[in-house]
Amino acid sequence: MNALDILESIQRMEFKNTFNPYFDRCPVHDSDEAPELRRWYLSEMLDRASELEVDAIWVGRDLGYRGGRRTGLALTDDVHFSDHLSRWGLEPKQLTCGAPVKERTATVIWEVLQKVSSPIFLWNVFPLHPFEGGKPFSNRAHNAKERDAGVDILMSIIELVKPTQVIAIGNDAFNALSSKVPEEKLHKVRHPSYGGQTDFLLKMKEIYGETINEYTLDLFSES
Repeated sequence: MNALDILESIQRMEFKNTFNPYFDRCPVHDSDEAPELRRWYLSEMLDRASELEVDAIWVGRDLGYRGGRRTGLALTDDVHFSDHLSRWGLEPKQLTCGAPVKERTATVIWEVLQKVSSPIFLWNVFPLHPFEGGKPFSNRAHNAKERDAGVDILMSIIELVKPTQVIAIGNDAFNALSSKVPEEKLHKVRHPSYGGQTDFLLKMKEIYGETINEYTLDLFSES
């Protein structure tokens, strides 16, 4: 399966109360070309990652309304959009209107990621933004049917990118992957939301060593 096949699989995903940033346009926040740009960025990242020795895929749960719904990039908000693209040699173009929106989870993820030089691919168990009925700018956890569809795409990406290891960020990601990825390749890391920042950073320091320094730990343990 290649990048085009993966995008076609994402296009076929139709679930109630979800937003597909690669094929849907938000009438409130998106620029006219936002879905096309998000598709192009994802396709390029997949193609480029498939040609590299990728250290890891970091896997979250699903896209949030302050992050991936806008950027189309897992674990990435507007503030870190350019950082994400630059890691793959891509130039940022405006996707949304108004001032950049910050997401707390993305802030912690990128505080670590900016200290890791090896190629890292970011993805989620469920690649769309699930929201509460009638509240498009809210977050909800994906359900079992959505998870199963997302895992099929996630495993296709793992097969394409061939990472050395897989970092499951949070219980939802770990539970979805534990029967799919060999134990020796899979690391479970606490999700940084809901008071989990310090545990997340300590585990990442264990995996990636001294690049995750004490300043990083202190910064988020005090926040």
